[in-house]
Amino acid sequence: MNVRYRVDLEESERQQLLDLTRGGTAGVRKIKRAQILLMANAGRKDAEIAEVLPVGTATVYRTKQRFVEEGLEAALQERSRRGGERKLDGQQESLLVALACSKPPKGRSRWTLTLLAGALVALTDIESVSCQTVRRRLAECDLKPWQKKMWCLPKVDAAFVARMEDILDLYAEPPDPKRPVVCFDESPTQLIGETRIPQPPQPGRPARYDYEYKRNGTANIFVHLDRHRRWRHVEATDSRANPDFARQMRDLVDIHYPDADLIRVVLDNLSTHSQAALYETFPAPQARRILRKLEFHYTPKHASWLTMAEIEIGVMNEQCLNRRIPSRPTLVDELAAWEQRRNDEGGTVNWLFTVEKARDKMARCYPQALDHLPVVEFKRPRKRRTKKSKRWIQPFKTPGKRY
Repeated sequence: MNVRYRVDLEESERQQLLDLTRGGTAGVRKIKRAQILLMANAGRKDAEIAEVLPVGTATVYRTKQRFVEEGLEAALQERSRRGGERKLDGQQESLLVALACSKPPKGRSRWTLTLLAGALVALTDIESVSCQTVRRRLAECDLKPWQKKMWCLPKVDAAFVARMEDILDLYAEPPDPKRPVVCFDESPTQLIGETRIPQPPQPGRPARYDYEYKRNGTANIFVHLDRHRRWRHVEATDSRANPDFARQMRDLVDIHYPDADLIRVVLDNLSTHSQAALYETFPAPQARRILRKLEFHYTPKHASWLTMAEIEIGVMNEQCLNRRIPSRPTLVDELAAWEQRRNDEGGTVNWLFTVEKARDKMARCYPQALDHLPVVEFKRPRKRRTKKSKRWIQPFKTPGKRY
């Protein structure tokens, strides 16, 4: 049996199998079969291959047989054995899918193959079921209950669409120095200090730092980003209350854009982002003077991704804040250096999402207009006369009853 099927790989096939085993992206079973073919091509016996990998000798034999009779791709693919019966019937498979889509057991964060197999045995008359059987049945349904993905789930209604298209139209306008568009947002950050001195990198050894750290409080970072100009401004504060927001708007009007006629600010729905914050912080004449030069454009609820400042915050976190910063003075210095460097390099956001693309991609979510419905005219019904009282009465009224 072992002499019947001999594996002779061409150089291209051998290189393909080597790339498959070294890549680390293929399935475990597929890599096992590639290793079987490589070892068989090198002259290893079936028993030796089965002991080294380890697999059964029957697996080695079947892999060599498929390679000789059907080719390389067939030998690498897994398929059911002839004559083998499915371990689960249709009702049991439906129960397995229902379990995988339900909440995990109490005390566990997610379903695993072992948990699903045990629950299936407990709820049915099956004596035992392997984790591989559960895995194959779930794979047929393209279901992976152990995975979970964070996603944005907004409620797309008329208010959502109105705010979204307002901001997208604002982004699409040509630059106007007298009417700039500024995206505004804030981000909290922690001040973390070292408890032991980190060791710098050396040849053959990466930098080392201790897992223990000291928390030195928190800080808030305000971010301004011009839509049409390669400019941004970041500022660290102790908090993000109403007075902090009001001072940022005052600086935007008096320091950053003193010659602008109107500054259109794109911001999210945080409670501090309001006109009342300026009246709470400044005298009424000063607050009114600042607000006359500001025009707020709010993002839809649960859709703060529509402000470009969030993209800039992501760049800032990756380039500047992805480390331990112990104190606020250090944070201020590092942010100032990052801001200066980013402005000098001319970094900007290439915004591609437009109103036309929104209507195309989100067509199913858009509310349906009512202008296509037919207009129904309601006519006043004629008066009718009762047979008994011979009186004229209004329609829809009960005869003989006083109104």
